[in-house]
Amino acid sequence: MPTELLVLALAAALLMVHVMLAGHIRTRQYGTEWNMGARDAEMPPLNPLAGRLLRAQENYQETLPVAVIALLGVMVADKTSDLTAAAAWVWLGARVIYLPLYASGVPKVRTLVWAIGTLAILTVLGVLLLG
Repeated sequence: MPTELLVLALAAALLMVHVMLAGHIRTRQYGTEWNMGARDAEMPPLNPLAGRLLRAQENYQETLPVAVIALLGVMVADKTSDLTAAAAWVWLGARVIYLPLYASGVPKVRTLVWAIGTLAILTVLGVLLLG
């Protein structure tokens, strides 16, 4: 299996971690009736941890499609290389590190980790478009 495909499979698992963790913490705050209901009622603001986890999930969901396009693209175009494999691992590693940093409310370092992951996936996208 190409490294890029393995990273995408692990990225899907990380998405499930985001969804389940953010949902669990929101359910702890709002209760199982809220979770199992239609969620139509206006709710109080999320506590800080729940809010950070939800924002981290949203950020991941915003950036994951770019990674999917870039990583699948280099596979389909037969442009995979040691560079794209390494960049894929760096991107995934940065995204894994980003989650607890965001959940803990760590500023600046979290942004630096996000930037490293973004540069890694832009590297793959650059290979797809230019390499």
